[in-house]
This record gives sequence, C-alpha cells and structure tokens, in this order.
Amino acid sequence: MGEAARIGIVTVSDRASAGVYADEGGPAIRDYFARALASPWQAVARLVPDDRRLIAETLVDLAEREGCCLIVTTGGTGPAPRDVTPEATEDVIAKPMPGFGELMRQVSLAKVPTAILSRQTAGIRGRTLIVNLPGRPRAIAECLDAVMPAIPYCIDLIEGPYLETDPAVVTAFRPKK
Repeated sequence: MGEAARIGIVTVSDRASAGVYADEGGPAIRDYFARALASPWQAVARLVPDDRRLIAETLVDLAEREGCCLIVTTGGTGPAPRDVTPEATEDVIAKPMPGFGELMRQVSLAKVPTAILSRQTAGIRGRTLIVNLPGRPRAIAECLDAVMPAIPYCIDLIEGPYLETDPAVVTAFRPKK
C-alpha cells in the first residue's frame, strides 16, 4: 500500500499545554482521520501554547523536518488577544488557500451565529497543506466533513502522497482523467 502519509496535528492552547485541562481537539482530529482515511497514515502530534513564534516554528518543523503532507491545527482562531494561529500560519505559508476558511465558516454559520468570529485559514508551504480548524471537537468534525473532500486532491497537486478516503465517511473528489 505504500509508505504511511505523515499528518501533523497541532493543538494550540495555553491551558491544555500547561496541563490545566486535557487536550480534546488533537484527539478529535486523530479520531476523525482514523475513520475517514483508508490509506496508511501516521499522526505527528504537538501541543503548544498560544505563542505566534512557537506555533510558526512547530508548523515549519512538521512540514520540513517531519515531512508531513498535511498539518491541521486546532485552537487559537478566535478574536481574543492570545488567538494567533492564523497569523502564525500566514507567517510560514507561501500560498494562501482562502477557500478552506470560507467554506468552514459557511458550514459553521449554519450551526451557530458566532462562527463569524472564527478566523480559520489554510495555505501551502512546499509540499505541505496547513489547515486551521476550530477548537471544539464537534466543530472540528463539521469543518473536516466540509473540507476533507478537497484535501486529497490538493495534496496530489502539491506532489504529496496519495490519500485515500473511506467513502462511507467522506468521498475525496478527484477530477476524472
């Protein structure tokens, strides 16, 4: 089946990183990919505080040293002063992919009016797609359901590994050849 794709999962939270409460976002992302991906993959997880420089360094490390084709973050996308995940992401990407954030906000707005406060973004660094997700596990699943159909083809286009999804969970869209 080939080598396992490496997927970075970054939880951004001052309190979870300090041990004040358990990280729920990272495990929710891992559980989602365990259900949604049919091809082999390996999680490379990180838990960091809301620090722009540290978040950016973590994203670069996962993309360049760890060789992750996809990095998903959770947390730090709101309007609070310590919410800096989108800025850290923008610091390290070469190509913004605004459609991801637009679609995630659209899906979330159907559920809760405060979704307009969310600042999720996405972009490409080399051969890595980075996607910011919200912090709440239910919102994580809703947003991944929305954007996951496009993620495998995006990774194809940036010359990453072939990700196969379980059609019972989510169907990856790839144009007919």
